Amino acid sequence: MTIDESAMLGRLVAQAQGAGADLATLRAVVEEASEAGAARALRRLGLEDGAAGADISELRELLSAWRDAKRTARNAVLTWVIRLSLAAVMGWMAVKLGFAKLLTGI
Repeated sequence: MTIDESAMLGRLVAQAQGAGADLATLRAVVEEASEAGAARALRRLGLEDGAAGADISELRELLSAWRDAKRTARNAVLTWVIRLSLAAVMGWMAVKLGFAKLLTGI
């Protein structure tokens, strides 16, 4: 809940209490409204059934596996880029130092 929503809720409770509503009744109304809103949000997401918790756990595992796979692929690519760069530098040094002539026998 954002600061604006909290402040608005506080003002509504204060207004209702000023109009003579009992604080316990107001809390019950706010709690029921919150639960109804949460249930509606879950229903819109298709997560209102009993298997929703298992579905969320499975999605989290899948997301974790995807992140691990991305990290592994990124590390593999980085390793190969470094190896190729080092090989290129070594090749350039061999050419500059004349090792290529030694290999060709000239």
